[in-house]
Amino acid sequence: MPSLIDIRRRIRSVKNTQQITKAMKMVAAAKLRRAQDRVIAARPYSQLLQRMLGNIARAASEGAAEETHPLLRRRPEKRVLLVLVTADRGLAGAFNSNIIKHAQKFLADSVGRDFELELLGRKGRDFFRRRTTPIAGEYATLFLKSPEEQEAREIAHGIIERFEGAEIDAVYLMGNRFKSVMAPEMATRRILPVELPEHQETINYIYEQSPAVLLDGLLPRYVENQIYQAMIESAAAEQAARMTAMDAASSNAADVLERLTLNMNRVRQASITREIIEIVSGAAALG
Repeated sequence: MPSLIDIRRRIRSVKNTQQITKAMKMVAAAKLRRAQDRVIAARPYSQLLQRMLGNIARAASEGAAEETHPLLRRRPEKRVLLVLVTADRGLAGAFNSNIIKHAQKFLADSVGRDFELELLGRKGRDFFRRRTTPIAGEYATLFLKSPEEQEAREIAHGIIERFEGAEIDAVYLMGNRFKSVMAPEMATRRILPVELPEHQETINYIYEQSPAVLLDGLLPRYVENQIYQAMIESAAAEQAARMTAMDAASSNAADVLERLTLNMNRVRQASITREIIEIVSGAAALG
């Protein structure tokens, strides 16, 4: 049985840990509020951009632009780039491990295709550095602060250049989408070649430039927006996962403290009982 001093030392350690987890939960909750506001504000723009892109593509010479524009051109998917979005920090429960397992399954199920990885986030980079899948690019400090649109633009430009140069045949984007505080949603979608929405209401825009010229400007912007949206969604989902994990850790620490306090009282009671018995035995021997 551990001594009373050891139990008290363990109680102090658990209390210190509980203070840290409670503080981390409060910080994550504050960051989640700001990240959630960014996600909610960005979603309407992304949805409207996709609708507008579909209408302009249909107006561009009845589909002729879809055959000629390099970002819409489909090729057999032999060389594929997977853009994987993870976090830079841990202590977020299974947030990073789940998306990495999802990526491993996606790679294993895609037989007959050569994959490269574009890794956004330190956790994904650290994991796949020790694997055999080639890494085309890595960004290890994107999520130490709030993701910026300029960073997404630079990543998208490099990917677009490789796709237009036929170095890769398709680009898939994988990350955690912010659904709710308790349940992030893993999403995988193809961003190149761009998939235009098929079934939607047609809007007759008045074009100051030709639809083909507008399409040239909108398609790269759409790819940039998809990457930026994935980054801010992942950032919000990460803070939600960290807040949930720290809340569970604080509750577990409270349970451990309760058990340790009960054990300490039992040890103290046994020590007092033993001392009383010794005193009584000594008095009886003297009598």
